[in-house]
Amino acid sequence: MDWLDALILGIVQGLAEYLPISSSGHLEICSKILGLNLSGADSLQFDLVLHVATVLSTIVVLWKRFMPLCSSFFTLKRDENTTYVWKIILSCVPVGIVGLCFKKQVESFFGVSEDGGNNLIVVGICLCITAALLTFAHLFREKDFRKGPSAGRDISWSDALVIGIGQAIAVLPGLSRSGTTIATGIILGDKRIQVAQFSFFMVIIPILGEAFLDFIKILKAAPGDEQIAVGLLPMAVGFVASFLVGCMACKWMIDLVSRGKLVWFALYCVAVGILCICW
Repeated sequence: MDWLDALILGIVQGLAEYLPISSSGHLEICSKILGLNLSGADSLQFDLVLHVATVLSTIVVLWKRFMPLCSSFFTLKRDENTTYVWKIILSCVPVGIVGLCFKKQVESFFGVSEDGGNNLIVVGICLCITAALLTFAHLFREKDFRKGPSAGRDISWSDALVIGIGQAIAVLPGLSRSGTTIATGIILGDKRIQVAQFSFFMVIIPILGEAFLDFIKILKAAPGDEQIAVGLLPMAVGFVASFLVGCMACKWMIDLVSRGKLVWFALYCVAVGILCICW
């Protein structure tokens, strides 16, 4: 992988992490188009760097909301902000279980498979599922969409857990994490803007946690071990591209959710999904 490949993948990640089109699926598609044959471990390592960049873009864009949450939680205040953080933590439990218990199975869906084939069929099927979920959410809550972005209820404890289960399922490439979690929240009857912000916040803990564990592995590695197989320059270029594009995409996505325009991405997901399956 050279810096130009990393730039393209970084731009794709920045857009697809927030838009309901699956960042993991589009990274897989772009890797095939660019002829990149990364192994499962190398692919996940580079994907992790890109995801950390988009996590930081979330913090930057939602800074005014993020800081009060941190202030209340770490000062042990008993207010609505602390409750909100605990709901985020609860939503991370399902994906944490998947990461701890099924990591090898998840890794098998990324990069080149052991028999030399690819996983575009899985990506295509999951993109079609994403399209179906977005369509169902729009049709099921069509009356709420007409009432405006403030229609609905606040996210409850049970809602947080169910949305978290959606995030855990969305580890599959092609199944959009943002699309799955936001659509799940909308189906539950939660306020759209709240669901969008909650969806972006709830990915911070698992991504930074995985990045921390990966960093510990690098520190413990013996000298001479090739831990950064992708290369430092492509990593840096991909990180910067993903962060800058992610800042723009995060703002755009919140606006799209508030106006109820996500259903149009279902058409895109179906089209790309069918192409992946046929390919």
